[in-house]
Amino acid sequence: MIQKPYGAYETEERLVKPYHLPDPLRNSDGTGVRTPQEWMNFRRPELLNLFKREEYGEILPRPAHLSFRVLSVKEDALENTAVRKEIRLDFASAKGKTHSVVLLLYLPKDAEAPVPAFLGLNFNGNHTTTDEPDVIPTGYRTPGALAEETRGLQTDCWCFREVIRRGYASATLCYHDLFPDIAGSIPNSVFRLFLEEAEYEAVGTTYSVIGAWAWGLSRAMDYLETEPAVDRSKVMLHGHSRLGKTALWAGAVDRRFAMVIANESGCGGAALHKRKFGENISQHFDYHRDLGIPVWFVDACRKYIWKEEMPFDQHELLALIAPRPLCIGTAELDAPADPYGEFLSCVNASPVYELFGSRPFPGGKMIPPDTWISSGSIHFHHRTGDHDQTPWDWARYLDAADLHWKQSGTIRH
Repeated sequence: MIQKPYGAYETEERLVKPYHLPDPLRNSDGTGVRTPQEWMNFRRPELLNLFKREEYGEILPRPAHLSFRVLSVKEDALENTAVRKEIRLDFASAKGKTHSVVLLLYLPKDAEAPVPAFLGLNFNGNHTTTDEPDVIPTGYRTPGALAEETRGLQTDCWCFREVIRRGYASATLCYHDLFPDIAGSIPNSVFRLFLEEAEYEAVGTTYSVIGAWAWGLSRAMDYLETEPAVDRSKVMLHGHSRLGKTALWAGAVDRRFAMVIANESGCGGAALHKRKFGENISQHFDYHRDLGIPVWFVDACRKYIWKEEMPFDQHELLALIAPRPLCIGTAELDAPADPYGEFLSCVNASPVYELFGSRPFPGGKMIPPDTWISSGSIHFHHRTGDHDQTPWDWARYLDAADLHWKQSGTIRH
């Protein structure tokens, strides 16, 4: 392997070398995809299997036993605008192994019918996403030890009050409770339901950490399908950074999600690998290993370190969401996540969306900061600032939701 220091890929656009992207509408045998049926029945499964094999791994099965227990209900949450529920999702294997996570759910209090809902993983525990002091702490990086004890630390990243005001529900669970994001976490993760201890060392040959987090989102969806206050046909998946990568993969695999949102998801998310700009695959293997962070991708992805010659790229991951609405958000100062590469992924995923009748996503130059594009079913925004998920980002995602679910939102360019 060619040795390069972490961060050696370009951070100046003028230094990006020419590259070639595969055509998502070209089958592996060279024939073209001409109809939505050909995409859904042939090309989409082909690409999905390619991503499983080379980047994200296989998806764990549903647990043999799945049950839900409501732990609390607060009828006057968020200044009496919402109903808050906390639900334990209990998983059990056929051999009696168990694992549980807690889902936090806010519902508009005065809704007269089931409402669309946002669903996403959080970084540091349910208690950090809201300033309500009585939310059950979650997010165990190691048994008995919370990743973060401070309550309300990421309230602005979740904007529950604004989401409720706009008429939507919002649900979250912590990714650490599915697979703690530190090395050596397999025994404390959902993999323990399906694998014996002797199999842990070889997990990466078949599965990935991102796949485990994505599996948890599908199990949360299993619960939301039973929640009478939620419109199960309008559940919108979202995530920021590594959890944006996870949202894209979960949305590609599980077509029950009606919209997929990835905020500054970068390498292995919405950014193109072949541009070799910003963060790179080496970071997610060698650099993570040095920091004691687990590798997020399947082992087969390692062969692309410093030589992004893969027969796919991330615009094809975005295309797997089609024809469902897709929202990609990025930020001006977040060079590691390659904002322009995320924009180009949307441009190059657009032909698949157009196959289903969507308006083309405009190509050409990157849009300036604090502007956004809504073109058919692909939405893209570019924000001033750095790597974060802000109320401004949320406003764009709520506008997109309004456009598709309420037909009353104002989408500006």
